[in-house]
Amino acid sequence: MTIGIQKPDLASLRIDRGQSDSPERLKTKWKVIAAAAAIIVAILSYFFLQGGFSSPLEVETGTASLTFPSQANAVLTASGYVVAQQKASVASKGTGRLVYLGVEEGDKVRRGQIIARLEDQDVMAAFARARADLELSMADSIDAGQSYRRQKALYEAGLTSKAELEAAEARLWRVEAGIKSAKASVAEAEVALENTRIRAPFDGTVLTKDADVGEVVAPFASSANSRGTVVTMADMSSLEVEADVSESNITKVTAGQPCEIVLDAAPESRYPGYVHKVVPTADRAKATVLTKVRFKERDDRVLPEMSAKVTFLSGEIPDAVSRSGPVLTVPSSSVVMRDGREVVFLITGDIVEEVPIKSGEQLGDRRKILEGLASGDQVVLRPNPSLEHHSKVKIK
Repeated sequence: MTIGIQKPDLASLRIDRGQSDSPERLKTKWKVIAAAAAIIVAILSYFFLQGGFSSPLEVETGTASLTFPSQANAVLTASGYVVAQQKASVASKGTGRLVYLGVEEGDKVRRGQIIARLEDQDVMAAFARARADLELSMADSIDAGQSYRRQKALYEAGLTSKAELEAAEARLWRVEAGIKSAKASVAEAEVALENTRIRAPFDGTVLTKDADVGEVVAPFASSANSRGTVVTMADMSSLEVEADVSESNITKVTAGQPCEIVLDAAPESRYPGYVHKVVPTADRAKATVLTKVRFKERDDRVLPEMSAKVTFLSGEIPDAVSRSGPVLTVPSSSVVMRDGREVVFLITGDIVEEVPIKSGEQLGDRRKILEGLASGDQVVLRPNPSLEHHSKVKIK
């Protein structure tokens, strides 16, 4: 039996070139390619314009801030604290229960004013006994004196012996010595009584109240349940700023040098001052030298222990300048000329914008800005000539 094998029809596998190369299909294909190319070109153009394919430039930055015109004469700035040079923790020399406290925080007191008192019944009793003993001794002195004078007259008349006269004289001396002893006892009792009165040692202001009525007060707080200090007070006229100046800059500071003090609590106000003293020793741990700066003028906002900044000036400044308000400034190195105009490069995110400005006079190492910026703006210091508008940057 013969099996027949059917041959494949190879003619059906031929490519129909006439249909694939038709003008309509070619036109559609090129439209798709052109649209895709246009999209790619648009994306690339955007990234090139935004610096997407350029490496960011490393830049240093400065800040536009408010600066006082007097800082044009600044040679050095240091931080410190307001300290009262005359300050005391007022305590009692005696031991007893506090029965009176006549001041509160912020009260002004005069030297010698009684600000507190301890219980004093026992001391008053001792004082009264000492006075009574003195009066008794003085009464004995009258009798002893009269007796001595009588014995002397009788001895001169030959009516008594010398022994009687000497006995009367010795009694008079003993009585006079007793008077001195009684007077000393009275003085001792007066001191003990005064020790129950706590007085202000100088004119000043009460800073803190450290004990309350009813508590036991003792010198040096010898007991765990007693108080050593009643109040803490300071002479506000002795307020100074103690600032630490780096060893490397201490040669820029001299006694009598004019300064300007700004409190962190009141940055809008400035207080004129001068260097009172440069302490002749250094802090080994901090590598600084303590400098004491006194106020020429101050107000009630200046309080002990406030933090402050001291600007050391190269010379005295006119009152008109010292009292003028702050102006907007930027570091001088941030201002450059581009196309005949002054500009700065303002940092916005990770790109910079070329901003035209109008500047004023030089204030030290800063330039006054009249137009174009606001306080707090970040600008590029020493802009690279290749830096352009919308350049991508990275802050150092």
